[in-house]
Amino acid sequence: MKEFWNERFAQKNFVYGTEPNAFFRQEIDRLSPGHLLLPAEGEGRNAVYAAQKGWQVYAFDYAEAAREKALQLAARRGVQLQYELASYDEIQLPEAHFDALALIYAHTENWQHIYPRLFRALRPGGTLIVELFAPAQLGRPSGGPKQASLLVSAEALQALLQDFSESRVWEEETFLNEGAYHHGEAAVTRAVAKR
Repeated sequence: MKEFWNERFAQKNFVYGTEPNAFFRQEIDRLSPGHLLLPAEGEGRNAVYAAQKGWQVYAFDYAEAAREKALQLAARRGVQLQYELASYDEIQLPEAHFDALALIYAHTENWQHIYPRLFRALRPGGTLIVELFAPAQLGRPSGGPKQASLLVSAEALQALLQDFSESRVWEEETFLNEGAYHHGEAAVTRAVAKR
């Protein structure tokens, strides 16, 4: 899988564009800047946007090509990122440290175990922002995993948020216009929650 992502991100253009995910932008703009965690951040479009808004961004991904492009984009936009090269299994995160955590298309095997580990990095009162592909996305040409086990329903995500003081989790249809690989009508699961 790592080879697949390195190959995709090695393309000259930014394959998911350089503008942030629309839902991420909407929700991060509601918050006061602080420390932000962005797992599986890819080419850095969300990280760079947040850094421009005054956030201290800590991002990680396991694809070297993604990190290189993210740091190029950050330099072009005049901002700094802390961007680690690591997988979900390798990353070491401080507990109760981040003011916000965003899972934007951060699909992975064993997500039912990995996401709760990431949640522990949020401080009390911290905000979780999520946009993932929902099960209804399977077979659509607008992007996302091709395996049903990697897609996340609102019900399954809600079950992982028992420790949060408040949460809104839902599925909806949206239109994606995020570069070559996220384009068209899509079924997504979204969430905004407070630790």
